[in-house]
Amino acid sequence: MIRSLPLVLVALSCGQSPSPAPPAEHPPAPASSPSAELDALDSRAPVPLQPMMAHHQKQQMRSHLEAIEGVVAALAAEDWAAVEAAAERIGSSPQMAMTCNHMGAGAEGFTDQALDFHRRADTIQAAAKAKDPTEVLRATAHTLEACTSCHRTWKQDVVSAEEWSERTGGETLGH
Repeated sequence: MIRSLPLVLVALSCGQSPSPAPPAEHPPAPASSPSAELDALDSRAPVPLQPMMAHHQKQQMRSHLEAIEGVVAALAAEDWAAVEAAAERIGSSPQMAMTCNHMGAGAEGFTDQALDFHRRADTIQAAAKAKDPTEVLRATAHTLEACTSCHRTWKQDVVSAEEWSERTGGETLGH
């Protein structure tokens, strides 16, 4: 863009529009896609997910970050009820366990690590009930360690419904 700026200025000053570059007759064939190159550089273990599952998981991760943000903001304001409420959003529950089991069906060890994150988040809520700011911070740090460990270990591997079923041992749930 910067190289073509003088040409554009000259063309405009002459009352003419710059002509577009002619299309390449034979675009170069990519050796591999940029996504494939990135994936080859990423040595984390794959978690097979169908597209909607991968999208849902990313939404959940963003929601988890928002909950941690809420914990920190509420702690700074010494709003213990808000700390509890934010921590409860990421705490363990039967529904969360079902989601973690479903998402990790094709990646041995993923579900255990995901459930550990939610159990750690429960300790934030307990510390907030005790109105102990130091313990809330410790529990939040411990929970964030689970986040970084998980993200350091796993990557999404978006696959078709058929491949997901094969990789999860015939699991038929998938959205």
